[in-house]
Amino acid sequence: MAHPAKHTDAASSPTPTMPSDVQVTPVRGAADRTAFIRLPYSLYRDDPNWVPPLEMERRDFLDPKKNPFFDYAEVELFLARRGQDVVGRVAAIKNPRHMEFHGTKEGFFGLFECVNDAGVARGLLDAAGAWLKARGIDTVLGPANFSSNQDWGLLVEGYESPPALMMPYNPAYYAGLLETCGFTKAKDLWAWELSSSTPPPEKVARIAEKIRQREGITVRAVNLKDFPAEVARIKEIYNAAWEKNWGFIPFTDREFDHMAKEMKAIVRPELLLIAEVKGEPVAFSMTLPDANPAFQAAKGRLTTFGLPIGLVKLVLASRKLKRLRLLTLGIKEGYRRRGLDAILYLDTLRTAKELGYTGGEISWTLEDNHLVNRAIESMGGQRSKTYRVFQRPA
Repeated sequence: MAHPAKHTDAASSPTPTMPSDVQVTPVRGAADRTAFIRLPYSLYRDDPNWVPPLEMERRDFLDPKKNPFFDYAEVELFLARRGQDVVGRVAAIKNPRHMEFHGTKEGFFGLFECVNDAGVARGLLDAAGAWLKARGIDTVLGPANFSSNQDWGLLVEGYESPPALMMPYNPAYYAGLLETCGFTKAKDLWAWELSSSTPPPEKVARIAEKIRQREGITVRAVNLKDFPAEVARIKEIYNAAWEKNWGFIPFTDREFDHMAKEMKAIVRPELLLIAEVKGEPVAFSMTLPDANPAFQAAKGRLTTFGLPIGLVKLVLASRKLKRLRLLTLGIKEGYRRRGLDAILYLDTLRTAKELGYTGGEISWTLEDNHLVNRAIESMGGQRSKTYRVFQRPA
């Protein structure tokens, strides 16, 4: 079990103030945007567990013309500078779809990176909070990059190993910075470790097979030749399955199609499973190769001095991937508590082993989603990492 980081006791610590030699300003222009994107590359330079994102991908992510999140949301980016040095960054995020779906006045902070200085963190988070408050927000949640449908939460347990694909990573001191700045826990998210070499409990496998036969459940791999129609089926299940989950907001059609297009390049169709009952798609699971070792090999850039050095390293490392991340498993209401989750877990484990994968991560689950957490434990899953979503008044 991972050990929790030692956090600052916010109740006993004095409220930090931003140092007089530090300025927090909104991102304006290409140079600021580049500085915003590149800050993590210097902060994490000596951390062997950090996975450098591709710089070109980060630019597209922040580009309103390329990221469909900007179709409906407002985002303001801030930089903290000490003299000429960038020492922190944060995004303030107003998401009207979240507010409407949950009936709240909640906004978000995200893309938070900071030197180990509570005053700098305070300046950044106060700037984001003030921007949100001016737009009618009364509560700030985060970190979110940019919503619960993307990177979500701060790593607070499990620093011993790199993150899985599309999961956050941060230094251990970040939680203390947030607590010192008045943030408290809103919810924990859990990651689980599962090995394909460990056979599932015989009783679980036996019961799942009986349910499969009795209920007439069929499980099939996604057909990439019918990709648009398959995406539509999965989208309908996804938005129905998570409708009542804490923090959830439905994808728009453009967001879901954009995500599907990006993931198509790395999927193994054998590990994208749809469960049907009498021909009706009622559940699905999505498991992807954990490509983070390949991204680590590329070191954030596909080219160096015009040569495709990073691309070559990325491709070579991609051929050696041995781990997976089970990204999502959703079941329509009315079909839950009928063993579909166990059937999808079993089929995924069997296929993963056949394809030569050694195991991987199931992430993330809500700490209080007892039904799902018990199902993972029954398959031999072990909790490996904890991510925390924080909150405070704007």
